[in-house]
Amino acid sequence: MSFARWAVLVFALLAASLVAIAVGTVSIPISALWDALRHVGQTIPIMVVWTLRIPRVTLAILVGAGLGMSGAALQGTMRNPLAEPYLLGVSGGAAVGAVLGLMFGLGAAFLPLAAFAGAIVAVVAAFFVAHAAGARGDPRVLLMAGVVVGAFANAAIMVVLANAEPNTVRNALWWMMGSVGDATWAQIAILAGYVLAGGGALLVVGRQIDVLALGEDAAAGLGLDVDAAIRRVFFIASLLAAATVSAAGLVGFVGLVVPHLVRAAGVRRHRALLVGSAITGATLVVLADLLGRVLRPPSELPLGAVTALIGVPFFLAKLRRLV
Repeated sequence: MSFARWAVLVFALLAASLVAIAVGTVSIPISALWDALRHVGQTIPIMVVWTLRIPRVTLAILVGAGLGMSGAALQGTMRNPLAEPYLLGVSGGAAVGAVLGLMFGLGAAFLPLAAFAGAIVAVVAAFFVAHAAGARGDPRVLLMAGVVVGAFANAAIMVVLANAEPNTVRNALWWMMGSVGDATWAQIAILAGYVLAGGGALLVVGRQIDVLALGEDAAAGLGLDVDAAIRRVFFIASLLAAATVSAAGLVGFVGLVVPHLVRAAGVRRHRALLVGSAITGATLVVLADLLGRVLRPPSELPLGAVTALIGVPFFLAKLRRLV
């Protein structure tokens, strides 16, 4: 991809972030926004910008980057254009792990690890179901297995919350629908660590994903340990997805849509695709959160609902090509 297109991706993210910081229940003019960013001028705009808006936008950027990279890695490894954490049941399993971690009092730093454990169980379960159906390599069967695992994960969460306090149930349901509204700098720092580590690890194995995308037989012929490489990518991608779930709840379809948008710009190598998916995913989640805030003021739409409204038609269009 040319330098100009990379510049467009970065500019789109910066522009979306500035608009998301300025627009909301309390809108801030551009001149006042510039002053607030420098801690100059009135107290209220400074408080809104630095206490509410910037943490929220930063968390949205990290969530979008993590989901975008996870989806790109899974699609390349599985050679499946419909693969993404939400549809494969990874996010649902991560949600179960995170809820159990909260119930057992795990701290914020270890919550993504609990979510990661749930995500790995979900991945193994989805492959087991597809294998039991005798069509492990069929992307449609694997997707259906992921949907089944995701539905089971949601049911498991409902069972866990059955005897919880009403306020706990409401908060858990809102979290399951996805939200970056309660972003804190401590939460952002933890997620940033996981995204940087997981994203860096995916970049390291980017060339292996290029080889896996050629097919298992071709990859083995080129000397790659196919099973070990697939497990490695799945573990890293699952960790990224789990970290986003522990921070913002279930946000679906970002990992599905974003890699296709980046490929449409001419990107084929997975290292470049991973970086492009991180930038584009961050932009998409920032804009989705902005739409959720402004469509029905003063109430907010769940972030996961907005991304689903964008992703479901895209998913159906892609699915139709496979049938």
